[in-house]
Amino acid sequence: MAQITNALPATVERKKRGALAEFFVRLVREKPLGTVGGVIVVLLLLTGIFANLLAPYGMNEIHPKDFLDAPSAKYWLGTDNLGRDMLSRVIFGARISVIVGLVATTFSIIISTVIGVLCGFLGRKFDIVVQRLVDAWMCFPGIIILIVAVSLVGPGMWQIILVLGLQFGIAGSRIVRSAVISIKTNVYVQAAEATGCSTTRMLARHILPNIMAPIIILFSTRVPAIILAEASLSFLGFGIPPPEPSWGGMLSGSGRSYMFLAPWMAIWPGLALSIVVYGVNMLGDAVRDLLDPRLRGGLGRYSGTRIKRKESQDKNEVGGSQPQ
Repeated sequence: MAQITNALPATVERKKRGALAEFFVRLVREKPLGTVGGVIVVLLLLTGIFANLLAPYGMNEIHPKDFLDAPSAKYWLGTDNLGRDMLSRVIFGARISVIVGLVATTFSIIISTVIGVLCGFLGRKFDIVVQRLVDAWMCFPGIIILIVAVSLVGPGMWQIILVLGLQFGIAGSRIVRSAVISIKTNVYVQAAEATGCSTTRMLARHILPNIMAPIIILFSTRVPAIILAEASLSFLGFGIPPPEPSWGGMLSGSGRSYMFLAPWMAIWPGLALSIVVYGVNMLGDAVRDLLDPRLRGGLGRYSGTRIKRKESQDKNEVGGSQPQ
């Protein structure tokens, strides 16, 4: 019995200390595609942060004698119709995708959390009125709302971030609201209400900490959608204006005009966009499966098997330590 008593605190301490490490171990073991997506996301972040160091030329540096050059040792991905290096522009396009994806997603999560928490916690007439407005907002096609909003506020990076944050934030409030409603019915929330806990304290201590998992999942799934939406707007001419090297903008305009004469002008931005969206989606799906107990599917394969094996080992140790 003394061995069991000493082993339990050590096990609890190891679990607390290695929670993040355990998550990455499960990600690698259970979700190989999610691991690949994580590598892609890390490469995207590093490329966006160190774009000035990685790009061999400036994003708008023109080489008049080398326009429409095919990929070569000097220009790894070729040049465009103005003589700009495609590799440099793709690298700087990654920075734009990182900024728009992370900032707009953070803004949308803040909006979703505020609306969802207030509607789910307060309920009654406030919830009914706000949710009918959300229904009306979600009835319109997303691309139409984005085009109209950008037409009103004008093109630009921060305008795009604002519009995308509002679009995805209002629509995502439904997910946060449902999570708050499910948490609100728990016994500990009712006990807090019975003891006279203030609304602010209840939201800070009981509601928000327990909805962090769906919020993290919502964040991971919103990033690729926002990156793709920004590329769509730039492709249609309503996004980030040139000469900023947005991947969607590079596919439009000269990319379409010279597609047959210089196919690399459309191949590389499209390939970069596809790889990034695929990687972030795979990572988001893996994070969702690992954080949501209902979607893990690994209870009998990894975690459940490990727990059962550990229980059997503990029983064997207890049986072996008992006097015969």
